[in-house]
Amino acid sequence: MKQHLWINGKDVEAKEYRDLFSPYSKKKIKSIAQANEKDVKNAIESARHAAQTMADMPAYKRANILEKVAEFLTEEKEECAKLIATEAAKPLKAARGEVERTIMTYLFAAQEARRLTGETIPMDAAPGGENRVAYTVKEPLGVIGAITPFNFPMNLVAHKVGPAIAAGNTVVLKPASQTPLSALKIAKLFHKAGLPAGALNVVTGSGKTVGDVLLTDENIRMITFTGSPEVGISLRERAGLKRVTLELGSNSAVIVDSEVELHKIVPRIVAGAFAFQGQVCISVQRIYVHEALFTQFVELFIAETKKLVIGNPLDESTDISAMISEGDVKRAKSWIESAVKNGAQLACGGVDEAGILQPTVLLQVPNTEKLSCEEIFAPVVHINSFSHFEEAIAAVNESKYGLQAGIFTTNIERAFKGAKALHVGGVMINDFSTFRVDHMPYGGVKMSGFGREGIKYAIEEMTELKLISFKLNDPV
Repeated sequence: MKQHLWINGKDVEAKEYRDLFSPYSKKKIKSIAQANEKDVKNAIESARHAAQTMADMPAYKRANILEKVAEFLTEEKEECAKLIATEAAKPLKAARGEVERTIMTYLFAAQEARRLTGETIPMDAAPGGENRVAYTVKEPLGVIGAITPFNFPMNLVAHKVGPAIAAGNTVVLKPASQTPLSALKIAKLFHKAGLPAGALNVVTGSGKTVGDVLLTDENIRMITFTGSPEVGISLRERAGLKRVTLELGSNSAVIVDSEVELHKIVPRIVAGAFAFQGQVCISVQRIYVHEALFTQFVELFIAETKKLVIGNPLDESTDISAMISEGDVKRAKSWIESAVKNGAQLACGGVDEAGILQPTVLLQVPNTEKLSCEEIFAPVVHINSFSHFEEAIAAVNESKYGLQAGIFTTNIERAFKGAKALHVGGVMINDFSTFRVDHMPYGGVKMSGFGREGIKYAIEEMTELKLISFKLNDPV
């Protein structure tokens, strides 16, 4: 069965199609349309035509559409979760959690659509500003090009489409090649909810083909991208005067200070390390544990890791399933082998079968190893010891990434010290780096990108501020 492009509120056939296979079963799911340059330009033109309609649409109507999408998702929650599990090999219980978050993300977008405000400016605060009334408004940019990854194929789409629609923009969406069906499902739910034709278009296919057109077409006012640093840097360099927001990944770390209660925190850190096979931008990859607790922490961590159930993503009990591709398994294994060769200890896992890499734990990995300094995006974590809190802070900061980090401590001074010293976009005190709720500001520093998601904050990126000033008659 063929899955077409979605342009101007309808299915559009493409000249070429590519078969999509399940990462777990290797069975064919569907044949997916491969957009060419003309297809992408047609999608952009449709978005351009719809832009004025969206800009003129009252806030309550935009909010109503977003609320209806959340309602439809609620009604089709199980179907959507199974779709994610099938095309991404995300364990079903994790896929259900993603759908729940997606519903909440669109509800947050509806709320923000209703309270999109500017401010009054006290012009008479400066000499010459007397007898003036001024205020600001936030206006939509126009057409936004959105490029999303495979790991949260519904919720990361929501984090781009939700604020764009709330602010009155139109969107041309390029979903990840492995997970196009979730994005197309959302587009049709928006159409059913009453979104004008052309306001949301989905073009599937080659990232280079679609990305090149989005970057060069003058009608695209903004690029919002989640993906690899290499692609993000290229987008930024070529975007010219287009607005750009980038979320580019991380090798997120957690610090476990002395005197914390390990039995309370270890299960949560294990969950943060291995959820969706570690294919999460803020997945726990590096753990720094005070030397007084190191041995006990490792024992508890490995015991908890071995409880994880490996298998079919559509099984209710599964915690770990296939990675997104065989190539990613090979890459992760090569990094593990390199770390062991250079002095690290393989404490658990490291074995793969049929595209599934067992949850893997290494100890005392040198900070020069890729497993420490790059993003592995796999069910692999390393645990290193430290003697002094400052040493752990330095180890976390010794990274080209800076998305989120976590600190577990009972010492309030060290908590505040770490919160200030860590060079990341978000610090989670007494929680893991993988924590995120969908209305908080989310984004990183350094190679983790720039700009912020979280509906309110994304809307700031997706609108332009206009000042309006009235000069009043001088008093008699």
